[in-house]
Amino acid sequence: MTPSEMAAVFAAGTGAGAVNAVVGSGTLITFPVLLATGLPPVTATVSNGLGLVPGSLSAAIGYREELRGQRRRVLLLGIGAALGGLAGAVLLLTLPESAFERIVPVLVGLALVLVACQPLIAKRVRRRRRAGRPVRRDGGPLLFTGLTLASVYGGYFSAAQGIIYVSLMSMLLDETLQRLNAVKNVLAAVVNTVAAVLFVFFAEFDWTAVLLIAAGSSLGGLIGARTGRRFSPAVLRTLIVSVGTVALVHLVLH
Repeated sequence: MTPSEMAAVFAAGTGAGAVNAVVGSGTLITFPVLLATGLPPVTATVSNGLGLVPGSLSAAIGYREELRGQRRRVLLLGIGAALGGLAGAVLLLTLPESAFERIVPVLVGLALVLVACQPLIAKRVRRRRRAGRPVRRDGGPLLFTGLTLASVYGGYFSAAQGIIYVSLMSMLLDETLQRLNAVKNVLAAVVNTVAAVLFVFFAEFDWTAVLLIAAGSSLGGLIGARTGRRFSPAVLRTLIVSVGTVALVHLVLH
């Protein structure tokens, strides 16, 4: 990498760490930057997954106050996240790169739709709560299954996995968004860590990209966790959709 490319990857990692801590979808920032440096799609995805592990951990630590009283929920859902993340990582390593190049544009497109539709999902959740629906403590088998499947997606290609987590939990749990966001950060850390262990031994990655994203995402995760309540969701959503659209166009054209 050239010095300017290294600076861009570090900056993307910082942005991704902050965005992941607040809303998720940070991969939509780092992935196109890694592609622009010339990395093949699968190598870029593996390098990105490894680099985002420290950011996920720092975001989870930053939300530790919101995690109080949720130990049982985190442990239960964390099992599904670990199983799903492992399955997704195995799929990434076993499917041919041509399959990845066909699947990822679809996944990015779906992720962008989820990001854009998040206000509608939140509005529906508010209506449910005003209607006085009964409290759901753990979401039951439906939430566990849904988050496990979302973690398969996260282990394969992590863009917008946080959005999916929060959307599922919001629909099936009666909790504040900040507490759900704290759980989301832990689940993302579990998926990224499980996938990273597999990648270290069996995947091809770029150490320079990994270290730059790791350093940037660690910083960004702390920043995002500390200032998340101050960010405008509309501004973040616009940023994510804009960057993701560029990534989607790049993938389709190449």
